[in-house]
Amino acid sequence: MNETPKLVLEGITRKFDGQTVVDGLSLSLAPGQVTCLLGPSGCGKSTTLRIAAGVDRQDSGQVLLDGQVISDAQHHMPPEKRSIGLMFQDFALFPHLTVAQNVGFGLKGAAKNAVAAMLERVGLMDYCDKYPHMLSGGEQQRVALARALAPKPSVMLMDEPFSGLDNRLRDGIRDETLSILKEEGTSVLLVTHEPEEAMRMADQIALMRGGKIVQIGAPYNIYNNPKDRAAAAFFSDVNVIKGVAEDFQTDTPFGKFFTPGLHNRTDVEIVIRPQHLKIDFDRHGKGPNSTPTDGVPARGLVQRARFLGNESLVELRMEYDDSILTASIPGVFLPKMGTPLWLSMRRDRCFVFPCLKQDLTK
Repeated sequence: MNETPKLVLEGITRKFDGQTVVDGLSLSLAPGQVTCLLGPSGCGKSTTLRIAAGVDRQDSGQVLLDGQVISDAQHHMPPEKRSIGLMFQDFALFPHLTVAQNVGFGLKGAAKNAVAAMLERVGLMDYCDKYPHMLSGGEQQRVALARALAPKPSVMLMDEPFSGLDNRLRDGIRDETLSILKEEGTSVLLVTHEPEEAMRMADQIALMRGGKIVQIGAPYNIYNNPKDRAAAAFFSDVNVIKGVAEDFQTDTPFGKFFTPGLHNRTDVEIVIRPQHLKIDFDRHGKGPNSTPTDGVPARGLVQRARFLGNESLVELRMEYDDSILTASIPGVFLPKMGTPLWLSMRRDRCFVFPCLKQDLTK
């Protein structure tokens, strides 16, 4: 028997000054599930979160919590009446209150007993009498998490909660926060513009663009089966090889690609990530990351090579059309500018899309 979703957004639309910011969005959040709203700035992520929280109201559509409508055209439950926790990127701690007072803010009666337990849970019991300005960014984030969890919300809404943290601390704080949320059984809707963060934290990623969810699924599936070139490019750098479909196949400098789903004379984009391009010193398949491929090698000249710590990025200007393709090589590989090398690719790591004229990045 299927469980009732904790939070459901149905057909949510929101306009500001005549401009549609959220456009017919629908989303369901299962009990204990972490869902990330992922997309570029201005795509409607934070507005969606504010509507779910009740601090903004949709123009059309409805919001359901545990199967009950809490906001539609007829009525709108205020934020404080919803069993929903909120965390924002600035933490929004009260500077004049101690850590314990911040965590206990808004709690009444017996619920006050939850403060000590929650501070213990996030490892800040020894900080209960300190003030926010006396804490590090990571400690402030944990106070904000404790305050949001103290009322035992069934749903937690998080808007870029880790963006203000130092990069060296961010991964550890994210993992710690996710562990606590999972142990509490809290359903989470997290807004982020960072694909790595979404991949690290989410059970489900909802990729947004232009106020709509364009693709939704588990991180593995959405990464390995992107809907279009923009979806693939949002998760990593990509190389694009152009061609034209003819007789259900597309001819490229790397050989023919079968494209049965595309009509003849359709402009085609073959997309491949840098780590799936293979470099050879000659066209016979001997190079620093050579593996068997089922394609034809193409020759290029090195334009630039950079070492990034655990990999090297090598940019090559391809002889067939002067385009630049980038390959990622594990370890140190820094050929000199002008060195001729051969590129090949694995067909099972390529994505083939019809070429769309409009800008898909917004």
